[in-house]
Amino acid sequence: MNSPIIQLLVLVGIAVFLILRLRSVLGTRDGFEQDGKPSEIDQNRATTARDFEVIEGGPDRDITDHVEEESDSAKALAEMKRAEPSFNVGDFISGGGQAYEMILMAYENGDLSEVELFLDADIHDAFAEGIAAREDQGITIDASFIGLREAVIEEAVFNEDRSEAEITMKFVGELSSTVRDKGGDIIEDESSPIKKVRDHWTFSRQMGRDDPNWVLIATGS
Repeated sequence: MNSPIIQLLVLVGIAVFLILRLRSVLGTRDGFEQDGKPSEIDQNRATTARDFEVIEGGPDRDITDHVEEESDSAKALAEMKRAEPSFNVGDFISGGGQAYEMILMAYENGDLSEVELFLDADIHDAFAEGIAAREDQGITIDASFIGLREAVIEEAVFNEDRSEAEITMKFVGELSSTVRDKGGDIIEDESSPIKKVRDHWTFSRQMGRDDPNWVLIATGS
């Protein structure tokens, strides 16, 4: 047997040995066949998926941070979000606080012209009558808003048929005011120049409309 044939047989023998060796190490599975045990990567993927599902299916913090979870108000706020996905409870509370300051100071200072868009017709008329009564008596008020100490949602209601939302808020603010009579004399006790005011106001809006303004429809103390 000549030398080239011997060399070829040796190489073939080595190749067969390597193939058998590889088969014993790697096995003979095709594709991505599973062996019954999830790999570490698969376990990590499953854990990530479970975590994602918990986050996606969990409570809406934008709601539960402000009202009790599973309460009627929480359900109403969720319906508002479904009717108008851009609605945000936190933003509403912030805007409600600003509206409270604007409307309250407009009434105290006797000029509702800049807040008319935020007032229901009946509320506007009631405020206007109060201002007119003060003017008839010659009473003037010099007031300034010190700060908003509390702004919380007390109740939320949603009428699905009309897409109409109503949210009642409790406000606690601090004012500094001086009340004078027709002659300019101070008629309010000055022993406490800063006074607290507590109000319960209800705002309403039809969700999904282009007009973003909420309207004050009811007040209480």
